[in-house]
Amino acid sequence: MSTERSRRVAVVVLGDFGRSPRMQYHALALAESGVDVDVVAYDGTPPLAALREQPRVRLHLLPPSRSRQQDDLPSALIAALMALRVCKQSLQLLWMLGLRLPKPDFILAQNPPAIPTLLIALIAARVRSARLVIDWHNFGFSMLALRFKPENPLVRLARWYEQTLGRHGDRHICVSRAMSLELAAHWGIPGAIVLYDRPAAQFAPATPEMRQDFVNRILAELDFPSNRGQRPGLVVYPTSWTADEDFELLLEAAVRCDAMIGDHDRRDAGHPHSHLVIVITGQGPLRDRYLKEIASLSLEKVHLRALWLAPEDYPMMLAAADLGLCCHRSSSGFDLPMKIADLMGAGAPVLALNYGACLAEQIRDGENGLLFETADQLASQLYELFDGFPPSPRLDKLRDNVQRRRSMQWSEGWNAEAAPIFTAP
Repeated sequence: MSTERSRRVAVVVLGDFGRSPRMQYHALALAESGVDVDVVAYDGTPPLAALREQPRVRLHLLPPSRSRQQDDLPSALIAALMALRVCKQSLQLLWMLGLRLPKPDFILAQNPPAIPTLLIALIAARVRSARLVIDWHNFGFSMLALRFKPENPLVRLARWYEQTLGRHGDRHICVSRAMSLELAAHWGIPGAIVLYDRPAAQFAPATPEMRQDFVNRILAELDFPSNRGQRPGLVVYPTSWTADEDFELLLEAAVRCDAMIGDHDRRDAGHPHSHLVIVITGQGPLRDRYLKEIASLSLEKVHLRALWLAPEDYPMMLAAADLGLCCHRSSSGFDLPMKIADLMGAGAPVLALNYGACLAEQIRDGENGLLFETADQLASQLYELFDGFPPSPRLDKLRDNVQRRRSMQWSEGWNAEAAPIFTAP
């Protein structure tokens, strides 16, 4: 792409750009390939330092939209508030993409949210003679169905809107092979390029000494007593605290695992089961609600702790953890959680909620991770993996398999799979 240095791409993210790692990686990769990049997104979490310092990237960050607690409101009022927000977002995007920004050659739009992103991005692309590239992370209508019932007219309208406008995209990228097949079979969108979420360079395995030092530091930050004998098992659960994360299952599993450990310790007091510290990272709309539920639990040896990590500490947290946990329940069954790619890039095996066949594109059950479907299964897996810890031969074998089978990093995958999209005429 070195001969196309005059090209310009507008990256559109109708959300907190700092919490959209895939789109940040897109912008950085485009800039490093010689393309000028304009990012239109909401302000909030600071973006990656490398992106802020990249001279080819200009950030046009809109004031963050205020989130309101709407769970207790009538559906009609929720719909009215959503309509007002869509109108405001439409005007903001039209102003930025249609008037304020220099003419782009491509508009790269994240989907979801589909409303109003797809419509405004399509209008801007046609008016300014740019090509519209849609990066399908999931299906927006399926996420709307988490709030309303799938048969709700709003959900059916959202699906029609997303399908109809999606077909007018000039090029398409998606996150899984299953999604590419679904787009071709039922959406009239053939040939979507599969660009898997892959770890960035900072997500890499750490030495045993580095891991232990970081574990000690994290346990100290969490005020975990150091006089409890052997080191506790450290499990990390990265989450955005959103409705597509099954927190109820996690809490139920924690209670059941704690009871299993209690039974073990009463039977064999001379060889007590290790403590488990499950660190839940991230920010999001459901955080306060579930922290209250966590505080109400009476657990003895399973400890659920929430922790906000600085961006430079997050990769090390994943590398230091004995195990990664993913309770993502896909709204569509076709998306793949980026957290799994990051965990495996850092060398950590993963326990993941099995929401469908799509997950097999990331996890080989019993090889580089384990799948569960119920709280009982998750509780049993946590109990068994840390029985006798440290060490845990089964956990060590999973970690060895992860590190032996490490896939390419984001930049390698992007250059091979996505770069040609922005160079072809």
